[in-house]
Amino acid sequence: MGPRQLFPAGFVSREANRRTLMAQTTEIPPSEHEKVVSWRLHVLIEAGYPPELAKQIANSEADLHHAVELVSAGCSHKTAAEILL
Repeated sequence: MGPRQLFPAGFVSREANRRTLMAQTTEIPPSEHEKVVSWRLHVLIEAGYPPELAKQIANSEADLHHAVELVSAGCSHKTAAEILL
C-alpha cells in the first residue's frame, strides 16, 4: 500500500485504526492540582454556587472555608464571589 492509496467508503487503514484505538485507551491521570480544583469545585457547588462562579473560585487562591461561610451567613453567591476574587 502506497501512502496515497484510496480506501473504499467507510474503510480506513489498519494503521489509522491502531492509532485511534491507542488514543482512546491512553489515559493521563489527573495531576494533584486538578484533583484539588475538582474537589473545591464540588464543595462550592454543594454550597449552592452557580457553576461558573464555582469554577472561578475553585481555580483561584480564595479561601474555600470563607467562601462557604459567606453564603451560610446570608451573603449572595455573586457578592461572595466579588469579595473572594
